[in-house]
Amino acid sequence: MQYSFYFCVVNNSHFKIFKPYGLLSQLTSNDARQLRKKRFLSELYDFPNGTMPVGRLDEKSEGLLLLTTDGKLSDTINRSGIEKEYYAQLDGTITAAAIDKMSAGIEIGFEGKKYRTKPCEVYRVDQSPNFPDRGKKLRDARHGPTSWIRIILKEGKFRQVRKMTSAVGFPTLRLVRVRIGAVQLEDLKPGNVIEVKGLL
Repeated sequence: MQYSFYFCVVNNSHFKIFKPYGLLSQLTSNDARQLRKKRFLSELYDFPNGTMPVGRLDEKSEGLLLLTTDGKLSDTINRSGIEKEYYAQLDGTITAAAIDKMSAGIEIGFEGKKYRTKPCEVYRVDQSPNFPDRGKKLRDARHGPTSWIRIILKEGKFRQVRKMTSAVGFPTLRLVRVRIGAVQLEDLKPGNVIEVKGLL
């Protein structure tokens, strides 16, 4: 099921971006040590005051990230259970049994407790997707085969996809989000920022 959201407050600003590898999903930090060692979204664009990410991608993950100055809208999207679609490159050749386990729901760790993920859609991708180079080299074929899956979730626990693939024995090497609800990554390149008007 697809969800559409309409922006009703004309003074708010809304963006979609291709978050590159190595950036945190936050504009900045109050931690001086983190400011010296980490990279933030503020280096991509002069976002207006009050801009916040809608959900997160971890530092090593890439792809579609939405930002808005509308806190109520951000909360609505985060709580609505809309679909989030990812492509994951895995260490090893994924098996049908592993796909079935992830699809049905699998136990992972979350906030120090065991958590069973909700049923989701998981598909093996036979042809590698044509994503831009991520800027940090992955291990090469000399270290063994890799494979790709497409996974669609309606939840978003911290590092959930990575924990799910590790739980079935195929750690994630690269993770790219391509869709949130009806919003697609499309042909954005890493670091691109587009202001969204009207329909999200």
